[in-house]
Amino acid sequence: MYLSGKKFELLGGFFVNDSNFIKKTALVTGASRGIGKGIALELASIGYDLVITYRTGKEEAEETADSIEKNYGRKCYPIHAELADESTASIIVQKSIDVLGKLDVLINNAGVTIKSPLAEMGHKDIIHLLSLNLKTPLLTMKAAVKHMIDERIKGNIINISSTRGKRAYPDDAVYGGTKAALIRATESVALECAPFGIRVNCIAPGATKVREGNNEHLKKLGDKIPLNRVGTPRDIGQAVAWLISDQASYITGETIKIDGGLILPGMPEDIRPEAGYGWGEIR
Repeated sequence: MYLSGKKFELLGGFFVNDSNFIKKTALVTGASRGIGKGIALELASIGYDLVITYRTGKEEAEETADSIEKNYGRKCYPIHAELADESTASIIVQKSIDVLGKLDVLINNAGVTIKSPLAEMGHKDIIHLLSLNLKTPLLTMKAAVKHMIDERIKGNIINISSTRGKRAYPDDAVYGGTKAALIRATESVALECAPFGIRVNCIAPGATKVREGNNEHLKKLGDKIPLNRVGTPRDIGQAVAWLISDQASYITGETIKIDGGLILPGMPEDIRPEAGYGWGEIR
């Protein structure tokens, strides 16, 4: 396609000027399946080479990498990572730099959810949620920001939070608390990084279908969401792809809800399980 005498290609819905196109690179944590996979596929579709991490889904991560290389012609390196270990964060960032040559984008997607009354939650579960959902994103951001500043890369960082970090629910003090803290951390890091041209933002998914099956539950939940369906990994991936693009170059420190209107003011307040609203559950 030619516009104004220059050749353009349409990649994933974005027009890219091939005379100015420079290879872009990204690290996506927790991307063997679900939301992370959806993000990885969308970034590959707009020309990114990738490192994706996994903990247990080795086969799924390799299938995702193969699909990216086959369908989009981009490089994708799956790396095993125990992200709850605090030493892992800086290691995976450095590995990504080593195999990709540089790091333009960091997507902190890996996380875990446990719903339980705080008084009944095990100590180890609390520590695990705090480590994986908050400490690890902070440490990966620290390593990525240092690299971007040192190499003068005007990069992007996206933290995947949750609508449960924006609205309080019972049995959600720890998970919801970590996701709320991640939103707040995003704002502070955005202020720190702005002078270097690095943008830091947050995506807060709502109820999102991340596995096959259980369609009856999802149908009932979707019927109660204003846009009449649950979200998909592609919905999140497309939002991330836009947010790291030049089309969003004046946005930093922002949290965007991708929830079909699930937690808008005016939605029903009845959050009992028998009410059937399934607030923020991700399955």
